[in-house]
Amino acid sequence: MIKIKEAIIVEGKYDKAKLSTLLDAVIIETRGFRIFKDKDTLKLIQRLAGECGIIVLTDSDAAGFQIRAKLQSAVPPERIKHAYIPDIFGKERRKTVASKEGKLGVEGMNAGVLLEALQNAGVNAQAEGDELTKADFFMLGLSGKADSAARRKELLKKLDLPERMPANSLIKVINSIYGKEKFLKMLEDEYGAN
Repeated sequence: MIKIKEAIIVEGKYDKAKLSTLLDAVIIETRGFRIFKDKDTLKLIQRLAGECGIIVLTDSDAAGFQIRAKLQSAVPPERIKHAYIPDIFGKERRKTVASKEGKLGVEGMNAGVLLEALQNAGVNAQAEGDELTKADFFMLGLSGKADSAARRKELLKKLDLPERMPANSLIKVINSIYGKEKFLKMLEDEYGAN
């Protein structure tokens, strides 16, 4: 699995699932055209762009390029990279018919094509380091305890992150934006000892 510093922005859950088998990275879904109305997700993408940079990996159809344009208009150009998949005609296995344009999307690409697209975009592979883990979240009371959900909700509000972000995604976002050391220091300053 390749660890990527930047956050990867994809269109949907199947794209995210495909990339999650290849990459250790924050992967955010635009949920298609919902990004045009979803201010919380756009705000999160802008924040990730400012902190670690983003890589946009959408389908190579008209919709994918419209989503790219929206993100490009919302993020400074030096904080965004574009990964492009080739036009390959066909249909994804889970679908009964091909897409409107007849092209495979991100989910339909093989691993080699996706990794090459990311490499061509200039991704920053990241060395394994001291990161916040699920065990840390448990020790901090942010998972596995009776009041963990309430504590995470409070933390999400404090960090100005979407309130419905799952714990595993929150860990990845914290590692991307803050890193373990900075995050623990922030908690210590806020609450005394962690």
